[in-house]
Amino acid sequence: MALVVAPEPPLDEWLAELDEQMQRSANFFAQRPVLVDLSALAGQEAAFPALLDRLEASGLRLIGVEGADPATLGSETWARPPLLGTGRPDRGIEVPDDPQKPAAAPEPTALLHEGPVRSGQFIISERGELTVIGSVASGAEVIAGGSLHIYGTLRGRAVAGLLGRPGARIFCRRLEAELVAIGGLYKTADDIDPRLRGRAVQIWLEGDVMMMEALD
Repeated sequence: MALVVAPEPPLDEWLAELDEQMQRSANFFAQRPVLVDLSALAGQEAAFPALLDRLEASGLRLIGVEGADPATLGSETWARPPLLGTGRPDRGIEVPDDPQKPAAAPEPTALLHEGPVRSGQFIISERGELTVIGSVASGAEVIAGGSLHIYGTLRGRAVAGLLGRPGARIFCRRLEAELVAIGGLYKTADDIDPRLRGRAVQIWLEGDVMMMEALD
């Protein structure tokens, strides 16, 4: 599933923070498809071509751009549909129903994983919620289109709101995470309040701010 990066002004500072994040959490970005949301850079269209080249040169595997007019991107490379969208929510493409094909079964709204998620494992509930009855080890990753519920220690990486759902939350019994992300916003271990480490925590978004609160 694609990660979303959303550059913000001032660009030099944002790029420096991204470089630091990539150095600290290289495995999180490695070979992951990345979608660039340029909607926060209105009025800076002249910088878009150089910015996209810079992001690609940094090692990100860009698959598309949204939040910008194709004419401002400087290259047809970034304007190819369906890679260009106009907003953060659902980026799927509607395909007309084929009367000769049976209707697809509805996708599950939740996934339950019983047991630990070990280092190197990758568990995803693309469109629904994900519940893990166990701990998430360092080097493991759990991802949900909706909210994440972890009934154990979260040491690895947790991503909720995969499809741009800002109402998604992350709940865990013990917070020791390498990275947590909701709706394209993230915090690494260095950004997490030390007072919340080792405690039951819920994580959510208020606008463009990631909030964290102890549950015990």
